[in-house]
Amino acid sequence: MPKMLVTASYTAEGARGLMKEGGSGRRAAVHKMVEGLGGKVEALYFAYGDADVIAIVDMPEAASGLALSLAANASGAIRLSTTPLITPEEMDAAAKKSVNYRPPGA
Repeated sequence: MPKMLVTASYTAEGARGLMKEGGSGRRAAVHKMVEGLGGKVEALYFAYGDADVIAIVDMPEAASGLALSLAANASGAIRLSTTPLITPEEMDAAAKKSVNYRPPGA
């Protein structure tokens, strides 16, 4: 299962919803959403700074991660981003691949 880093920032509307529902309520909603797509939440934290929520999730495939992002962003309550996480072994395999690349102008 692909592992993804999910970061999100609440809009004013989303922050009002969070204040009403609480952190535990939002955690339950995130678990339900991810599990409904066939995934699993590994970790979920609230934060302050650039991101209000940080989660690591396992999704069955990239399309499910994109569906999660589309649905959340379409709500207007949150601005969500998913980033695929690469294992060291996947990086090893990528580094061993031969790529026929020519830089611009070379």
